Amino acid sequence: MADSTPPSRWVGGGSASRQGSKRPPKPDIPLSIAESPERSASEYESSDVSLDAVTPGEWTAGHRGGQSSSSMNEIMSLDSDSAHSRAPSMENMIVVGSHTKGTLAVSESPGANEVTYRMGRTQAKEVKCAICREKVGRDENGESFAPCECAFPVCRPCYEYIREHEGGRCPQCHEMYKRMKGSPAVSTDPIESKEEEFGSDAAGPRLLEGPSAGGGEKELPVVTAQYQATLLALSMLDPTKNMGSYGSGSIHWVESQKARDGDGAGGEDVGTEFHKGGPTVDDTRRPLSRIVPVSPGLLTPYRLTVMVRAVVLALFLRFRITTPNPDAYILWLMSVVCELWFGVSWILDQTPKWSPITRETYLDRLSLRFEKPGEPNRLLPVDIFITTADPEKEPPIVTANVVLSVLSMDYPVDKVACYLSDDGAAMLTFEALTETASFARAWVPFCKKHEIEPRAPEMYFQAKFDYTKGKTQSDFIKERRHMKRAYEEFKVRINQLVAKSRNIPHGGWKMADGAPWPGNNRSDHVGMIQVFLQPDGDTKDINGDPLPKLVYVSREKRPGYDHNKKAGAMNALMRASALITNGPFILNLDCDHYINNAKAMREAMCFLMDPASGSQVCYVQFPQRFDGVDRNDRYANHNTVFYDVNMKGLDGQQGPMYVGTGCVFRRQALYGMSPVEKIKKKRTFCLPSWLLGKGKGKGKKSKSKYKTAVLPKVGETFPGDDELEQFIPTQWHAKRFGTCTNFIATVMNADGGVPAVDPYQVLSDAILVISCGYEDNTQWGVSVGWMYGSVTEDIVTGYMMHVNGWRSVYTLPKRPAFKGSAPINLTDRLGQVLRWATGSVEIFFSKHNPIVYHWCKSLYFTQRMAYINTCVYPFTSIALLVYCFLPAICLFTNSFIVTTISGFAVLWFLLLFISIFLTAVLEIRWSGVNLEEWWRNEQFWVIGGTSAHASAVVQGMLKVLAGVDTSFTLTQKGTDDDLDEFAELYAFRFTWLMVPPTTIMIVNILACFSGIAREMYATQEQQQWGRLLGMLFFSFWVLIHLYPFAKGLMGRSNKVPTIVLIWSILLAIILSLLWVKLLRR
Repeated sequence: MADSTPPSRWVGGGSASRQGSKRPPKPDIPLSIAESPERSASEYESSDVSLDAVTPGEWTAGHRGGQSSSSMNEIMSLDSDSAHSRAPSMENMIVVGSHTKGTLAVSESPGANEVTYRMGRTQAKEVKCAICREKVGRDENGESFAPCECAFPVCRPCYEYIREHEGGRCPQCHEMYKRMKGSPAVSTDPIESKEEEFGSDAAGPRLLEGPSAGGGEKELPVVTAQYQATLLALSMLDPTKNMGSYGSGSIHWVESQKARDGDGAGGEDVGTEFHKGGPTVDDTRRPLSRIVPVSPGLLTPYRLTVMVRAVVLALFLRFRITTPNPDAYILWLMSVVCELWFGVSWILDQTPKWSPITRETYLDRLSLRFEKPGEPNRLLPVDIFITTADPEKEPPIVTANVVLSVLSMDYPVDKVACYLSDDGAAMLTFEALTETASFARAWVPFCKKHEIEPRAPEMYFQAKFDYTKGKTQSDFIKERRHMKRAYEEFKVRINQLVAKSRNIPHGGWKMADGAPWPGNNRSDHVGMIQVFLQPDGDTKDINGDPLPKLVYVSREKRPGYDHNKKAGAMNALMRASALITNGPFILNLDCDHYINNAKAMREAMCFLMDPASGSQVCYVQFPQRFDGVDRNDRYANHNTVFYDVNMKGLDGQQGPMYVGTGCVFRRQALYGMSPVEKIKKKRTFCLPSWLLGKGKGKGKKSKSKYKTAVLPKVGETFPGDDELEQFIPTQWHAKRFGTCTNFIATVMNADGGVPAVDPYQVLSDAILVISCGYEDNTQWGVSVGWMYGSVTEDIVTGYMMHVNGWRSVYTLPKRPAFKGSAPINLTDRLGQVLRWATGSVEIFFSKHNPIVYHWCKSLYFTQRMAYINTCVYPFTSIALLVYCFLPAICLFTNSFIVTTISGFAVLWFLLLFISIFLTAVLEIRWSGVNLEEWWRNEQFWVIGGTSAHASAVVQGMLKVLAGVDTSFTLTQKGTDDDLDEFAELYAFRFTWLMVPPTTIMIVNILACFSGIAREMYATQEQQQWGRLLGMLFFSFWVLIHLYPFAKGLMGRSNKVPTIVLIWSILLAIILSLLWVKLLRR
């Protein structure tokens, strides 16, 4: 902690220090930044910041516990060796600097608030028997007694009683108990178990309680009479309940043990291997997860219906192509082209859904394998990345809740590191994080003591549920009341910061020593890093226990450099975190997605750390779930069709796509490395190999006169021989990862860990790797890290990992792992869809287009089709726009897309609609999506296709042909209206994206009236009501898809905004005049 009197500082060059000369004497008066003759004030920043022009002492007196700010402790050059003389801890040290200008500044910064709360410590849990509630005890190996593979907690006396009096079956999985070493034999034991499993001279383990009886070579424990009477009084199973309903454990198949040779008299002692020849009960060797296929009773009818639909679609298209309408040839041609494109789009979307799967995890096995009592915790560390860019659109209280949920997650404290990337370099975000670190001292122990869910305080205190359910500690109510008041005070302090940030003083924000805050110009500032918390630091929680690491990072920005938006910020975080903690796994969260399930990280570790298949997994993707969505989900914000249908289908192929948040990565996969064992070649699709006749994936290696350096696979290391170490491609690594040697040293460490480097050097390297010019002439954004070139960097990043041979995993825990906020306002929702569609168009015109590139890589064919669908779906909007205007044109011109509406034509249309409906119903059955969610998804597909997707195609074409780049717009997070949760749902903000759908509605409504009026005033011989009904049905089908859009336009007043109405009418008139002119020609 900083003292009230700032220490003296020394300004010096690095050369004198390297020569071993003594430092000059420190001046008596502290030297401020502005007084430095060598550096300008704007090049340095202090750690103590304030949102007011007054002194920091006045601002922090109310909640900093007497702490006061200190000015800069030391200023040094990046190459100064003398700058490494400091305490080993990096806590409460803010580092700012610019590699391009060769400057670095380090100073102390006040840490967390020392406010204390009277709360007890968390008590350690004991494994208790599920029958008698006594301690389970341990076997002779020191591990928890577990006689069954399903790990049902039962003590030895209950286990022996069940074997003797209850048939010997496990109450949970109904599997027959195997005789454990040291337990008495029962009549149901097989002969092999008696003769071979223990041996004739094996001595059984002793019970810790109760006398033992028996003679000879074995001493078997017995159950006391009193304890046996207690067991007789227990009713463990319901006699009226079917035993099969208790569930079954996973089946462990083993080969039968061969009979031993000889007469069995004497021989070696086999009692020490009492599991030999049977299924093992050692959960530490069992898989941490398993695949649960969809029931054949649900999947088989679905597949048959899909095939029938494909046949019906082919026959329908054949009928449409072979029956042109000569009276309306243009309308017929346009409709057929659109229908052909819709068919291709459906095939691309349907193919990856052929083999959907779900997954199941075993968190207890994870703990048994990696968290053994009395041994160091072997769970691997995790770095959590949270990104924010604008505190106005991303409120600090929302970001603070995400940080608090991360710090209090159920994972070892010393293996969690939370990094907040502030791409806006806002002082408000920095101050809010300081307050968050202070409040975490009380919130984290409270959550872990009482097992709070969710661990974002805003969501926990707002949730309407019985918060006393399952809580047994007597002090819970008192501590919850105390914590709720503390959180309300915390919110008030954040609100004060937000209010003060709106009144920017003349000349920008000032720091403690008078120097300007570097983020006053958000597009031109130095890099900043501060470690607020760390497990081995001075700041502890209110119980004196360590807290996870919390780091603030703001990368350097300079004019003239392309900062690559969110992808660039993520890559900067990845490099900085590698130097500070280097966790082998990375969790990526948006600033509005909090951890809703405290065990979410353990869920991911069941896949990433699985000894059988974990080495092939590049990332684990969780579904996105949202709070604050209206009951009807008007704009399909939940997107359940994608997350519960498409993603499950992709999980049965090579894995789900990366969707931008809620994803746990393997750091080595982000570095562009390949897995230990690549995906089998038979699943790849190499077109050139087919053309050359070399077979699939079996072509000879191409010869090249240039030697290419191949990145080693995960787990491989370079030889330690000095002679071989001379051939390590250091220059190649620099061209790939940059010039920071300490960072390159961390790249090859698959299990994490950082080099033993002085903390000053670590922070200096961190400033180097987040500088704006570090990525120049490297592979960052090209084949390393998050990919550049698209606003949807997530899709390309996941695509490149799959191309390199990795698999990904999709998991849906019973309790959603993460939750966030969704843009329920129509304008914001359309803007979000526009950004996604624009990114897909950018991918289509880039070198990562899956249609053209990476055909000879390790990408499954069905996975490639999914990525093709991802980058071409915006172009469906062209056909969709035409098809939505077709019924209106038909009604205006009294012509139709078919010659006559005969019974044969009606039959084909009816068969197509029935096949579509049956496919949807069966898809709903196996996925769990309800019919309303499916229909909302269909409606918004039309709304987005006629507005945002079409605009994205136009913007993409302008960018490719004319070089016009589009700006990245943040989605609004949170709302300021606390009285009405859905106030944003009815808010109206005009955007040009609303004009095309409104025009479609107006034109179709007018066309319906026109068609009805024409038939009413026609003679009886000219009337064709059957044909009119067909055209009206076509038009009504378009209008019913746009119904949610119409409700969104009307808002609370149920009136269409005038500006939208005027522009839509003008556009409708223009289109009508163009069509009339076309007809005259």
